[in-house]
Amino acid sequence: MANSLYNGTACRIPVRDQCPVVNSSSRHVFRSISFSSNLSYLPLKTLEMGLEKHVEQNRMVVKAMTDFDARGVDIDIDISLSPRVNALKPSKTVAISDQATALVQAGVPVIRLAAGEPDFDTPAVIAEVGINAIREGYTRYTPNAGTLELRQAICHKLKEENGITYTPDQIVVSNGAKQSLTQAVIAVCSPGDEVIIPAPFWVSYPEMARLADATPVILPTSISDNFLLDPKLLESKITERSRVLILCSPSNPTGSVYPKKLLEEIAQIVAKYPRLLVISDEIYEHIIYAPATHTSFASLPGMWDRTLTVNGFSKAFAMTGWRLGYLAGPKHFAAACGKIQSQFTSGASSISQKAAVAALGMGYAGGEAVSTMVKAFRERRDFLIKSFSEMGGIKISEPQGAFYLFLDFSSYYGREAEGFGKIEDSESLCRYLLDKGQVAMVPGSAFGDDSCIRISYAASLTTLQAAVERIKKALTPLSSAALV
Repeated sequence: MANSLYNGTACRIPVRDQCPVVNSSSRHVFRSISFSSNLSYLPLKTLEMGLEKHVEQNRMVVKAMTDFDARGVDIDIDISLSPRVNALKPSKTVAISDQATALVQAGVPVIRLAAGEPDFDTPAVIAEVGINAIREGYTRYTPNAGTLELRQAICHKLKEENGITYTPDQIVVSNGAKQSLTQAVIAVCSPGDEVIIPAPFWVSYPEMARLADATPVILPTSISDNFLLDPKLLESKITERSRVLILCSPSNPTGSVYPKKLLEEIAQIVAKYPRLLVISDEIYEHIIYAPATHTSFASLPGMWDRTLTVNGFSKAFAMTGWRLGYLAGPKHFAAACGKIQSQFTSGASSISQKAAVAALGMGYAGGEAVSTMVKAFRERRDFLIKSFSEMGGIKISEPQGAFYLFLDFSSYYGREAEGFGKIEDSESLCRYLLDKGQVAMVPGSAFGDDSCIRISYAASLTTLQAAVERIKKALTPLSSAALV
């Protein structure tokens, strides 16, 4: 079952109900065809059909054959997809999380350490405001860019906590930070532009670039440098086509935090290139461990005009299901993102926006409720660092923020696992640990670094203790296995 996650997932070809050969006496016959990135199907009612796949000059045609009458009827249905969509890869973190959930629902005791989702409930004060919004009938459309109340609250937060000043017309509230990021990339990139992305990267960044018909340019970083971008490497890769540099601090997947001095060095390089903009993903800013501190890139000298800052409520406020994020930037960029949103989803949930105002009113950096969560995350991080350090054969970069460990397990590659086969890379090791240890994690290849595995510690300490024991037990046979 685990192999289907990595090697392709069965799906059914969709066929429209409006097909003119429907026969009410026909039986449903569906034939599954394996694809790697499509998990949906639309059944054709009361039609007996067989499906034969053809690929012809990048155009897929399916012939539906029926016994509608004595003559038989053939229909050619063009189910080709946009090359832009075909170029996208499905999110491996979402896929693994979904499969781990399915295994648990099927009775398999899998410990899920794949999803980047806090295990805490939304603070009660936030939830109560959302509930009251429903009771009071605050359930209608809001302005496309967000309510004025929320945008004003965001402006206040950014000035007080981040040292950057905006007006409400420079804020666009969206259905999650992911939407804000995607709209930002689409708004500023043209076909052929380059989007510079340090690796390890969040899985969606390169796909956002491809969706905008831009080219992702991946810059590797090293675990010995705490996965931080080397400014000299950055400058060596900038070309006349470079349009966007995406920075994420604290980082998903590494938990690395960019020191202010390093950001200033990067800013000096960015300033030399008039076309180069920066998208600063700051969704984890409040989940940070002292002595590390957060610096907003737009607060650096000369960077306000060329920075699009993205943040949201999912991580720090444990509001993943509320689906709410925002973008802050110069008015012309914000307006462009708002234009996309107006034709894409329109405004975010009215209820979530009311709750977000309450979240921003909880105090500096989320107040006591957020600091309590951060304290728990730090305790979990410290436990995992100590536990994996004792195992041996694992390289560790201690995260300064977020709730992920990005550990180098490459010393286990090339070993033969009895009853499983050869451990070749991060994907096969994750399959092995899911199969033998029943712990779900994400292979580093999804983040652009195949030597590592991402472990989310957004789970209780008891759960993490059990996971460590399972991982240790599963790795023990590999430690003694000879390299193949």
